[in-house]
Amino acid sequence: MLDKAEVKTLDKVVVRFSGDSGDGMQLAGNIFTNVSAGVGNQVSTFPDYPAEVRAPQGSLSGVSGFQVHIGVGVHTPGDKADVLLAMNPAALKQNVRHLKPGGIVIVDIDSFKEADLKKALFATSDPYKELGLNAQVLEVPVTTMTKAALQDSGLDNKAMLKCRNIFALGLVCWLVDRPLEQAIHHLQNKFAKKPAVFEANAKVIRAGYDYGANTHSSVSTYRIQSEEVRQGYYTDINGNTAISWGLIMASEKSGRPLFLGSYPITPATDILHELAKRKDLGVKAVQMEDEIAGVCSAIGASFAGALAVTSTSGPGLALKSEGIGLAVMAELPLVVVDVQRGGPSTGLPTKTEQTDLMQALYGRNGESPVVVVAPASPTDCFTMAFEASRIAIEHMTPVILLSDAFIGNGSSAWRVPEVDEYPEIHPRYVPDELKDTWRPYQRDPQTQARYWAIPGTPGLMHRLGGLEKDFTTGNLSIDPVNHEHMVRVRQEKVERIADDIPLLEVGCCPDADTLLIGWGGTYGHLRTAAEQLCREGVEVAFAHFRYINPLPANTLEVLSRYKRVICAELNTGMFADYLQSRFSPLQVERINKVQGQPFLVQEVVDGVKNLIK
Repeated sequence: MLDKAEVKTLDKVVVRFSGDSGDGMQLAGNIFTNVSAGVGNQVSTFPDYPAEVRAPQGSLSGVSGFQVHIGVGVHTPGDKADVLLAMNPAALKQNVRHLKPGGIVIVDIDSFKEADLKKALFATSDPYKELGLNAQVLEVPVTTMTKAALQDSGLDNKAMLKCRNIFALGLVCWLVDRPLEQAIHHLQNKFAKKPAVFEANAKVIRAGYDYGANTHSSVSTYRIQSEEVRQGYYTDINGNTAISWGLIMASEKSGRPLFLGSYPITPATDILHELAKRKDLGVKAVQMEDEIAGVCSAIGASFAGALAVTSTSGPGLALKSEGIGLAVMAELPLVVVDVQRGGPSTGLPTKTEQTDLMQALYGRNGESPVVVVAPASPTDCFTMAFEASRIAIEHMTPVILLSDAFIGNGSSAWRVPEVDEYPEIHPRYVPDELKDTWRPYQRDPQTQARYWAIPGTPGLMHRLGGLEKDFTTGNLSIDPVNHEHMVRVRQEKVERIADDIPLLEVGCCPDADTLLIGWGGTYGHLRTAAEQLCREGVEVAFAHFRYINPLPANTLEVLSRYKRVICAELNTGMFADYLQSRFSPLQVERINKVQGQPFLVQEVVDGVKNLIK
């Protein structure tokens, strides 16, 4: 028996769970994340689903991964893993590139038989040598030990094998010093309606933890530092759930009932699932027959006085474009949530990109301006969903919320806010003094937003529609001068929203000559890259955009301060092109990636250094 190696105290550590898509890696990773958030660690996760519906078991294309970064100062899921759990040879082969040199690999040695190696296309019987593995390898008979722990449970063989992931979770909890009782508490919540399944998994997770502790395994173990956090109730939350809760908060703060008209589409479907659970809060979530019906039902709900939302991904946003144009013409509040994925067409449904930006800005016929905002992280999805709702209601306009698969599926530790931390939302109702003379397109002189007349209000009977309206009377109009006036008023209404959003802030090394910028879900990677560059003596300022249209009022002033502006985004340069078109002769240099994967921090660091050279 080998002696156990020393315990290393680290400020952060990255763990990657990997196995077949049916091996429960997402569940194990989520429980591990929740436990880590519960002990005060910052967390950031990256669920990496296979794009195939159900690839053959043990094949390379069927590997599912879940990477989690825990500790202090965590803003990304980490470039490389300190610990890799591989439940079979295919998982090892697909994920070894994500492992740090000298890191720890835990394998279920029961799944490394000759047939398993052949399925993963290994040419030899020594996968470690064939991969050139530079790691501490911990071979554990996960399958055998799981069955042994459950031999008196009364479960059949298939049910026992479903617990392998929880045995592995127990082993990882031992390795990085996670409190086992908290993990068991999460299992109890997960299987509250299946007590026999909970008892089996509680027994197995203890067996995994005890295996590591009792065998004195000769790998490094970790103790992770935590930092003092603001007092409150914390939970692990993913971006899609945060969007759902942010919409509910906006409904409470505006006094308008929340309606979601949606059609299932990866990776946005979880928003529909989450809101469908909230009938207790007055939410009406309706699964429509298609994307067009989804947006049209939301427009009808908005006309009727609801906080109306429709959720989708890129292909669905294309189908909704005519409906969004109708909401622009009718000047109704509408929130369109687009959780971006790889394209074009059906593209890469489970992968992340930022390739819907131009579609959000311009993807409608006619002069059809809408507000576009983008959350920066899973937890920021709550704030920006609230903001999208506030802007839509107070300025009577459609708002597109551009999330993405990375932050939609990824999660972070989140302090549940108090109700008074978010402002009241003030619907733009028809003022009492105007009710006798009101017409449908009368406007608030400060914002140019038209007033919201809720059907059923005495004296406010009116019609809206997709044909152009007269500026004064609200009747149908084909007068060319009136049409141009209405086009410019609708544009001015959106532009004035710049006075109602925060200014752009600059961090890291604000007095540098080079400014690194990005937008949306790349925030964590770009901020970490900028901080690393500054530590290395390469002075770089950093600014991140959450408001895309209109841009913050000080955008040109900020960009003009720097000799070099570098934009990093997960597309071929859409935001850089947008800024150059708005602020000519501004020149924006680019770091781009279109692989269905988020940036690695090192990719951004290297990209900035190369451009500066």
